Formats: sequence, C-alpha cells, structure tokens
Amino acid sequence: MGGYVRDQLLGRPHPDMDVVVEDGKGFDVAGRFAELAGTREPAVFERFGTAQVTLPGHLVEFVSARAESYDPSSRKPDVRPATLEEDLRRRDFTVNTLLMDLDGRVHDPLGTGLADLEARLLRTPADPVQTFTDDPLRMLRAIRFAAQLGFELAPDLVPTIRRLRDRLGTPVVSVERVAEELRKMLVSERPKLALGLLDDASLLEVILPEVTACKGVQQGGYHTHDVFGHTLLTVAGTPPDLLVRLAGLFHDIGKPATATPDGSFIGHEVLGAEMATQVMARLRFPQKEIDVVALLVRLHLRPVFYTSDWTDGAVRRLARDAGLHLGRLMQLAGADIGASAYPHSEKLDELQARLDAVLAEEPSRLAAPVDGEDIMRVRNIKPGPEVGRIKQRLTELVMDGVIEPSREAVLAYLESHPTV
Repeated sequence: MGGYVRDQLLGRPHPDMDVVVEDGKGFDVAGRFAELAGTREPAVFERFGTAQVTLPGHLVEFVSARAESYDPSSRKPDVRPATLEEDLRRRDFTVNTLLMDLDGRVHDPLGTGLADLEARLLRTPADPVQTFTDDPLRMLRAIRFAAQLGFELAPDLVPTIRRLRDRLGTPVVSVERVAEELRKMLVSERPKLALGLLDDASLLEVILPEVTACKGVQQGGYHTHDVFGHTLLTVAGTPPDLLVRLAGLFHDIGKPATATPDGSFIGHEVLGAEMATQVMARLRFPQKEIDVVALLVRLHLRPVFYTSDWTDGAVRRLARDAGLHLGRLMQLAGADIGASAYPHSEKLDELQARLDAVLAEEPSRLAAPVDGEDIMRVRNIKPGPEVGRIKQRLTELVMDGVIEPSREAVLAYLESHPTV
C-alpha cells in the first residue's frame, strides 16, 4: 500500500513495501511471511502495531489497520485497532492511500487517490490542520514529495503549514528527522522547488534562518538576483551530490553580515564556512560532512576568481587545498557562475585542464618529498614549530618550481640555504 503503490503507478523504484492487514492480524501475517521467505523473525514494534521483515535489498513492513491519537507534545501516537477506511483517513496524503492486492489490482477505497495521482496533486485525506497537527513532520514531507515527484500542493496546504509552523520545533519533531527531510529535498530532482516552497510556507526561517537572512540582500556586478535568489539558482545548478548542494545552499550565507555600502562582501567565504559549520552542527549532521561543506564554502571563490595569468604554483595550491574534494569544488564554482550573468564561464574549462595537468605531474609537486626527521637531521634542530615552518616553505618552493620535486634536490637545497 501507500508509497509502494504510488511509485509503481508512477514507474518509480521503491524497494520497500508496506502491507496493511485487517482484523489485527499484522503480526501473525508478518511471522508467516518471514517463515516462508526463510528469513529471520520479524522486528516487532507493539506500540505502533507494526512488524518489519528484512530481505536482501528490501524492507517489508506489516501493519494492522489502526487508528491513532496524538498528545500535542509528541508525534508518537496512541494506537487502537480500526477499520481499513479509518486507517487510510489518518494517512498523510491521498496518493499514499492506494492499495494493491496480491493479484496486483489497485484499489482506491477513499475514491480520491487515483484522481490526485493523475492530477499530480498532494492533498491530505483529512483536514490538513488535523493531519499536520497529528504529525508535524508531514509538513516537510509534503514539500519533499513535491520536489521528488514534481507534484503541486493542494491550495489549502501552504496556508495551513504557515499556521502550524511552530509545531515543527522540538520536542515534537526531532532535529534528526528535520535534517533527514532536508537531505531528501536537496538530493531530489527539484531542490530549488523545495527551497522555494519552504520559504513560501514560512518553514525556511524556522529551519534555516541564516538562509532566509539572504533575502533582499542586493549584489552588483554580474549578479541578476539578490543573494537568496542567487543561492536557489546555484543549488539548482549543482549535481545531485548532497555535500555540493549543501555547499551551494550555504556558500553565500556570510554575505548579509559582511555587506558594505559599496556592495562588497569581503571575507564572506570565511564567515560563511564558520556559519555553515554552526548550522550543520545544529542539525546534527556528521562531522565528516560538516568538514567537507565548510571547506567548499571557504574555497568557493578561488576557482571563480581564476584568470589565465595564474602561475602553475597557484593552480597547484588550489589542488592541494581542495584535496579529495577538488571535483566538488569545481562543480560548486560552475553552479555559482552559472547562477549569474558572468560572460566567461569557459574559464573554468581552462582551469580544469591546468588542474588535470598538475595532478598528473610525476613526481608530484603538491608537497615537498621530505619529512620532519630529514629537516631536523640536516638543520640539527629539535622537534618544534620551526620544523613545520621549514617544511611548509620547502613545499611552497617545490610548488613554485624553484626546487625539483625529488628528495635529493630538496635536501640539497635545504643544506645550501641555511636561512630558508
């Protein structure tokens, strides 16, 4: 039932399946299914009346038809047995109330699911106030489904979401669930639509006030939109890589605080990286993802400011600083430039060719091929900050082509230049 049937009719993949069972026999059917499938016993969640059977690449959830009531301070329901129609009416959207029997025939007990699927419309089976009050996460799910499926929201949904937006905060909805919905929106085919709907529904200022603050911040040069509009276009221009799209979302959030009367935003990339770190930590993203996004935001201007008179050393420094995420940085830069009227976007192709060339150098010039032990031995010094300073300086000289990138050449230079 639900999302599986919807996606089957839309021709979309949906590996997991929900099976609704009448007369309170969900656990019994789940157990028998697991036995016939030769898999381990179902994971049973008695409070919610569900049981899950795990198969290779699939999760099958069995649920007894049920009705739910909610405490206003929680989205965890009290469950009681119910008829199939009662079960369907407490679901989130009509397109998720469709059923398929074991012979593959589709049923529409409420009489609205198929019509709404054909119209590509998201509508709640019950009054949306009740639907969203019961489970406020459904407000985000409405926007996520619109972005994933390309559906429109029924006219009463956005006003209702605006009215109930404060229900989205903790403790009713966990930060982790909010972040998970945001992830799904950003990697969907329509991230710009999702962000626009979040803004229209007044949810963006609840989840990401730092992005909302970009609205109305004007910028000159080749920009055609304010910082907020430019941000949405940048996200739309990125590939469906979560970290690139997060970097696109946050790449200019430092601009409102760094804006000057002459229209410049000096240091916005540094502040933006700090803010991105704070936002993602607040949403409880993993630290490894936070670190990548902060790196991309901090470096996002470097490729944008590339010119043909860059030295090979400058190109090597960019490759070194971006490290394993150089490809992502170039994708972000392409989207950033594409979201403006900049007339020379082909310069990124030239930069990419030069990056490919320096990355292919053998031996590599991205680091001096010596270690701290070498430096301490040649200079007869003890461990300390001076060792690191010397190694960094040697690396700069190798990258600039002053020293050949071999251990012998670097050691010889170190011995013959005591003040390096």
